[in-house]
Parts: sequence; C-alpha cells; structure tokens
Amino acid sequence: MSLAEALSTIDGCELALDQDLTSYTTMRLESRGDLLTVRSLEALRRVLPELTKARREYQVVGWGANQILPPVCRRLIIHLEFPFDQAYLGELRDEYVLPASVGLNHLTAHASRFGLRGWEVFTGIPASLGGAIFMNAGTNLGEIGALVRRVQVVTPAGDLRDVVIDEGSFSYRRNNFLRSGEVIAAATLGHGGVDGGIGQKIKEYLEYRKRTQPLATKNCGCVFKNPAPELPAGRLIDELGLKGLTVGNLRISTKHANFIEHLGGSSWEELRTLIEIVRFQMDHFYGIEFELEVKIPYD
Repeated sequence: MSLAEALSTIDGCELALDQDLTSYTTMRLESRGDLLTVRSLEALRRVLPELTKARREYQVVGWGANQILPPVCRRLIIHLEFPFDQAYLGELRDEYVLPASVGLNHLTAHASRFGLRGWEVFTGIPASLGGAIFMNAGTNLGEIGALVRRVQVVTPAGDLRDVVIDEGSFSYRRNNFLRSGEVIAAATLGHGGVDGGIGQKIKEYLEYRKRTQPLATKNCGCVFKNPAPELPAGRLIDELGLKGLTVGNLRISTKHANFIEHLGGSSWEELRTLIEIVRFQMDHFYGIEFELEVKIPYD
C-alpha cells in the first residue's frame, strides 16, 4: 500500500498533492508541495507513524508568520485544523487546555475581556498557539513560554507525550523540549491573575505595533533575532543605513528595519540574497553574526 493509500484510510485527514502553498506563509512567496490537513488528535496519532514508516519528511505550518517555504517543498506540509468550541473562552478559568491550532488572536480577545495578567505578551502576534510555543514567541512585553504549564505532543510513533514545563523548557525564541519528528498537539496555559487594566494595555500595545511595524504588508515578522536585549536587530540594521534596501520586489521596511516586505512577484532566492547582504554588513561593520528568527530552508 502506498503512503497516499494509507493516509486515505484515516478519518480526519486530507492529502492534496502538488498544491499551491503560497497562502500558507505570511510572506506570500510562491511555493508548491504536498499538503496534509489534519483535523483531529486521533488522526494525527495515526498519520505520523505512516509518515515515519514511509520515511517521508514533514513539517508543520500554522499561520506561517515565521516560516518561509522553498519554491518546491520536498517535505510534506502538515496543517492542523483541530476543532475548538469558542464557548470555552466564554468564562474565566484558572488554566486553559487549548488545541495547538487555535489562533492567538482569539486568546488575546479573551485576555482583554477578562483581564488575564500575562497574556498581553503575545498581543498582535499572527500565529497559532502551537507555532507560538514552538518558537517561544513574544513581544517587548515578554514571551509566551512564561505562561505555558504543560504541552501535549505526538511522537513519530503516534504516542502521546506530556511535557511538564520547567525553567529550562524555553529560551530566547525557541523551545528546548520538542524532539525530532514530534508535533505539538495541545497546551495548558496559566496566567498571573486578573488585572482590570490588561484590556487597555493590550489596546495600547496594538496601537504601538501599528505605528512602529509594517503590519499591513506581506512580511514574515522579525527576520533576525536580537543579538542581545540591549541590541535590537532593527536598530542595528537601521544604523547601517539599510532601511529601504531592495532586492527584486523585496524591501527592508522603512518603518521597522527588522521586517522585510514583499511587494509582489519576488522569489525565495531573492529573499535569501537580501538576508545575506544584511548578515554580511552586520558582520563586516559590527562583528556580529546575525541569527535568523524566521525559519528559512537553506538545504
């Protein structure tokens, strides 16, 4: 039985071959590949062993805000669409058990309504919960890792593994617990209590992001990690005079230099070229080796 035939027997998943994947990343660079949509935990637990047995490499793409896909994806792209009843967010809870595919926008709205202290840290991040936990997403206000209590992952063998989060589970823009081939399925989030001012804080931070970041353009969020808390990448790029630098129809944002805007019709190779120009300049003038925050395949 072929892999496609095996997957066709699993309820809750749908395989589509040679699909246009352009809309699966926020940068909107053209990409094609095989797409597997998984709509339940049970389906995911059956899917991963089949992929492992067939030795088919795969990667999970959520909202695609910090990922770039190549023109042709050799890996199978997995997109999770787990069911979630929005009524679950209709009341205040001590902790929240949430599927990986739920959007942070829904959680921000809930935090604003009920004043959940700590949840303001992911204000305005365009991501699914699983993607945000994978990269320990954050803003100037903090990181999501500080809120995570437990994470449920599915192993390549289809087993469930529950991770209890401790002080070593996260570091800057990464998790330290996910093993090769594992997929985040769900997570339990806590909070720091209720604060009536959180809603206003979220509103003000959203306004700040709109003023200082190119949220209305096609981009992948921050491209580079900050070399140190006191050395924000955007400021360093700005000081090099690189704002507005273009390659093809890709431009370093004039609003925030750690964003690259896609104006339409550009390619993966042009993005890599622009990134390498910035990295070369940073190393040449400052002796700093810029580390990527966005996930871009270089193989």
